[in-house]
Amino acid sequence: MKKAGKLFGFLFTLLVLSGILLILNYFYIDSYASAYVHNPGDDFGSFKVGLVLGTSKYTRDNRENLYYKYRIQTTAELFKKGKIQYILISGDNSTKYYNEPLRMKEDLMKSGVTEDKIVLDYAGFRTYDSMIRAKEIFGLDSVLVISQDFHVKRAIFIAKHKGLYAEGVRTREVKGLSKWKITLREIGARGKATWDLLTGTQPKFLGEKIIIE
Repeated sequence: MKKAGKLFGFLFTLLVLSGILLILNYFYIDSYASAYVHNPGDDFGSFKVGLVLGTSKYTRDNRENLYYKYRIQTTAELFKKGKIQYILISGDNSTKYYNEPLRMKEDLMKSGVTEDKIVLDYAGFRTYDSMIRAKEIFGLDSVLVISQDFHVKRAIFIAKHKGLYAEGVRTREVKGLSKWKITLREIGARGKATWDLLTGTQPKFLGEKIIIE
């Protein structure tokens, strides 16, 4: 019984310490990236490429996904203002029935973006892959990331630790969702990103270079 009690105590302590490290990592990334995140109307420099991170157009219960809607709106707005010359859409295309980049391209064109200014990255299965591929596959030295605030900060953190200069523009926040739920999920996502950086994890796919010009 004493051995079982000691083992339980050790595992509980390990769990608590892991939780503390994840929370500290969350706030560290927040602090690290905050200075590089802008609102759409802020006065900041222009970029050759804006990288919009993919998501599905509809939720699992077939409702409009506001994360998607706001990313499309903000990206089109930045393009029309001349803040970005090209748009790189990086998202999931894991099956022939699910194609985030193509769907986002279609809606950006409906919003006034010309087709020749849009480049698709079909292997952006997660944010970590998207940021590394932006540098290694698309040859970018700098990029403007477009997504929600929490997402942009994680992307900037990954990019800068992989030698890619990144700033970001936060889209409108999605109201009505549990702030705690989003925060808890993001704590885990940032922990995974940090672990991948520390262990040198590679994207699922790389491939031949595609130069944006």
